[in-house]
Amino acid sequence: MNISASESTPLLTASRISVRYAETPALDGVSLAVQPGESVAIMGPSGSGKTSLLHVLAGIITPTSGEVTVATGPIPVNVSALGEAERSRLRREEFGFVFQQGLLIPELTVVENAALPLLLAGQPRAAAEAQATSWLAALGLAGLERRRIGELSGGQAQRVAIARAQVTGATIVFADEPTGALDSVTSFEVMTALLGVAADGSRALVVVTHDEQVAARCSRIIRLRDGRIEHVSDASAVTTDAAARS
Repeated sequence: MNISASESTPLLTASRISVRYAETPALDGVSLAVQPGESVAIMGPSGSGKTSLLHVLAGIITPTSGEVTVATGPIPVNVSALGEAERSRLRREEFGFVFQQGLLIPELTVVENAALPLLLAGQPRAAAEAQATSWLAALGLAGLERRRIGELSGGQAQRVAIARAQVTGATIVFADEPTGALDSVTSFEVMTALLGVAADGSRALVVVTHDEQVAARCSRIIRLRDGRIEHVSDASAVTTDAAARS
């Protein structure tokens, strides 16, 4: 079993997670813990289970077996036991998401895209856009608030997605190949912005990536193969299933 050796309470804990699609196993008994202030990279070859693990940790899909616990509030919550409505609320209020293509809405302006989670939660437009504007400025996008997404560079668009992921004060940000469509310079800038999530020591970043340079900037790397954890960069924090059984 993979465990964290840190004495602090993890923000996110997965215990013996398994996922099967029909007869095909995507994850096979994966356990890990993500601590406050951590940036964790998940790597592995195609079909290793990277995206399935991210989706389970984020409550997007329910594991076939095992459980995911989130401690973003005073009482830890077993995400795997929640209904869809409660998981949706958790994703909306506690989690932020950044994807390879950003998934921004081209018809909306930059500030409207960044403010969208707040608007969907019922916050008045003026207050939501003021909060979004503050995040955009922190990410170097001041003055671009009224542009459409099509008027931005790839790196600028990804920073809008990062602002949107954090505008609610998300405790954990999940990123799926956030630099996959970017050149190396822009990738570095976007990753710098993402790493700011964990900089205050109270929040965490979990990123799926195929880019070794991106992963090397994270505080820990978890490598998957065939649905199992094959190796981690910090053996004192997490051990592989094989080592734990030996």
